[in-house]
Amino acid sequence: MANQKLSPYFLVLFLLLFSTATSAANSDFFSKSLSPSSLKVKQQKLTHLHFYFHDIVSGENPTAVRIAQAPITNTSSTFFGAVAMIDDPLTFSPDINSTLVGRAQGLYALSSQEEASLMMAMTFSFMEGKYNGSALSVLGRNPPFNTVREMPIVGGSGLFRFARGYAQARTNTFNLTTGDACVEYNVYVLHY
Repeated sequence: MANQKLSPYFLVLFLLLFSTATSAANSDFFSKSLSPSSLKVKQQKLTHLHFYFHDIVSGENPTAVRIAQAPITNTSSTFFGAVAMIDDPLTFSPDINSTLVGRAQGLYALSSQEEASLMMAMTFSFMEGKYNGSALSVLGRNPPFNTVREMPIVGGSGLFRFARGYAQARTNTFNLTTGDACVEYNVYVLHY
């Protein structure tokens, strides 16, 4: 009789131990350690990229458009809560008609109630030369009225896999009437 009372407990204990052992055996399926050579990762290098970012909010074909705003955006001195989607050209020189080296695609939001400040979440997608088809991801704070702004490079793809670094932005021109801007970027990125 005592053996019959233990058997349901024994069965539950057995199932718990079995499921724990099975989970441990399958954990390598979810993640496992790799050596860098298994991905053909070579020696790390530092690359400097220099280009101009054209943010065009005016005219018939803007490259930055407001997609959302807070109820207080239009009464805020900093336009707090406005969000814009961008597909801005990146060019070789400040002339928008110079060689197109890529596009900045993503969004920025006016994120401060105290000062003009943008939260930038964008990808620099390159389409020229050696880095054609490669991209860098930027995520950070950009106070546009500071002379130089620094934002982190948080990743990349293509030739920029495993990328990390920073982007320095410096306003080249800003039209107070239209809101259009040309921003010089110096990007320093570590990658393999």
